[in-house]
Amino acid sequence: MMKQIIAMGGGSFSMEPENLSLDQYIINQSDRKSPRVCFLPTASGDSQNYVQRFYDAFQTLDCVPSHLSLFKPPSTDLISFVMEKDIIYVGGGNTRNMLVLWKEWGLDLILREAWKNGVILAGLSAGAICWFEEGVTDSAGPLTSMKSLGFLQGSFCPHYDGEKDRRPIYHQLISNEFLCDGYAADDGAALHFINDQLFQTVSSRPGAKAYRVMMGDHEISETPLPVNYLG
Repeated sequence: MMKQIIAMGGGSFSMEPENLSLDQYIINQSDRKSPRVCFLPTASGDSQNYVQRFYDAFQTLDCVPSHLSLFKPPSTDLISFVMEKDIIYVGGGNTRNMLVLWKEWGLDLILREAWKNGVILAGLSAGAICWFEEGVTDSAGPLTSMKSLGFLQGSFCPHYDGEKDRRPIYHQLISNEFLCDGYAADDGAALHFINDQLFQTVSSRPGAKAYRVMMGDHEISETPLPVNYLG
């Protein structure tokens, strides 16, 4: 069974409601006509505005949208609810709070099983950090490192060009061994992993980039990745 994760630095309907090319790209990765896409707004505290913006966007695409709220669960059988979806799309917000809630509900384990069974996992910002071993987050105040779910190896930094402190702090955290080597993505860029390996990088903006960021000989090595512009 092919395992897929699409991790966005930012963008999509959340930040570019007039440009849904990343959202369409995610839908295109499913082999099902009109795939069932479930939005997880946990990191935003299940913001109703965020949920409505998801529906406003995805109802214009060839898919069947739904969402999962842990504050008002649609079912007591979360395993069946998640496993019947084709795509799980995780929104941005507070990564730390999201992971605490997921683990309390056992959703982290359900999502891992769904991934292993071919359900496509996607998301931006918090919804991208969560799939890696570690990430850069401002969930508890200033930008710092945090442990994530570890579906993918390495660390992740979103909003690489969108927030001025992201790049230097990511470099610093890796240099000081608070984070392992990893990937960074600008707003509008997405990393597509297939079976644990990076397959390709795509973007919704002409200048959006993604990088492999590693500790080299006593200094940070930042290697731009080839990006396929979706425009």
